[in-house]
Amino acid sequence: MTIRIAEFWMAIALFLGSLGLMWSIHADGLSIEWIDGRGPGAGVWPFWLSAGMALASVWTLIRWFRTQTAESRDTSYYIDPESIGLVSVSFFSLTAMLVLVEIVGTYIAIAAFLGFYMRVVGKHSWKIVSSFVIGGPIFIYFLFEWQLSKYLPKGWHIFEEGFLWLDNYRWEYLM
Repeated sequence: MTIRIAEFWMAIALFLGSLGLMWSIHADGLSIEWIDGRGPGAGVWPFWLSAGMALASVWTLIRWFRTQTAESRDTSYYIDPESIGLVSVSFFSLTAMLVLVEIVGTYIAIAAFLGFYMRVVGKHSWKIVSSFVIGGPIFIYFLFEWQLSKYLPKGWHIFEEGFLWLDNYRWEYLM
């Protein structure tokens, strides 16, 4: 795919996405008008931002048809053949991480992703990889569960039990 074709399809996708957002705001019954005594309705900002995005997409398409931008004239590869491998590895490793979140939970999935990506793609040393594999999930745990009180998915029951033990310890002895 060329940069020219990618720009065209991205403008179409953004335009359709904008229309979809505008329709869903209307279908959900959110007010896009000014409400006396209260101010703007709940749907004002999302609706008008979507409308602006739709207009920007139309403007991109107009400029594309007129070939007014460098991108609309560029026939080189959007993703060069040398980079397609890296894009594929990134896509499949992120997809695997999302599947793992459902099975083993957020923390183990993030650790596995970081370990794989840093060692295989980044070719970092085991010392650096292990520090991120251990430190990353600990940091995320303390940030989300401890400081923000937002519980992240723990995966199957057996993994959830381990985190419940950790939470119980935290609440019983550390608080």
